Amino acid sequence: MKALFIAFMMTLTTICYANDLDLIISKEEIASKIDEVATQINQEYQDKELTVIMVMKGAVCVTADLIRQINVPLTIEYVSASSYGHRGTTGGELTIRNLKRLDLKGKDVLLIDDIFDTGKTLVTLVKEIQKKQPNSIKTLTLLVKDVPRKTNYLPDYVLFTIPNRFVIGYGLDYKELYRNLPAVYAFPNDTPPF
Repeated sequence: MKALFIAFMMTLTTICYANDLDLIISKEEIASKIDEVATQINQEYQDKELTVIMVMKGAVCVTADLIRQINVPLTIEYVSASSYGHRGTTGGELTIRNLKRLDLKGKDVLLIDDIFDTGKTLVTLVKEIQKKQPNSIKTLTLLVKDVPRKTNYLPDYVLFTIPNRFVIGYGLDYKELYRNLPAVYAFPNDTPPF
């Protein structure tokens, strides 16, 4: 029974990977925007050492592509923040891991996340990082949803603003799937296949 369920899920996933997704942002648009933002970061952090903190797992693609375009000395750290997990598309309780071990005192920090939706994750992370007394902290997100939110905070660098759709690909997931898609997509009618 379990093997049959896995085969069924793989079939659905393959169909959605191949044909049935709405393209929101192409890989060419992403590459162009990353080049543009990297140029800005290189200018702003000239003669400094940068500490890049990526929010796992969603920011892995944008971080990997961005750091290859940054030409100032940098170190890479990561934190894990989750409010979705395996629940799917609705937010839950925010859980942050791996932040306590980071020594950020006196460092110039660039925090990278995949998407700014309610703002809860990024705002919480910035507050916690500020307690570690960095020299500076800026934030970058691949996407900002065009939605009302309770916070006035906005990321320092935003690659794209998108409508209020549940998006996947380029690091973003649905139940841990679809992260490997090369661009940003949405399900047709915003309805996941399972």
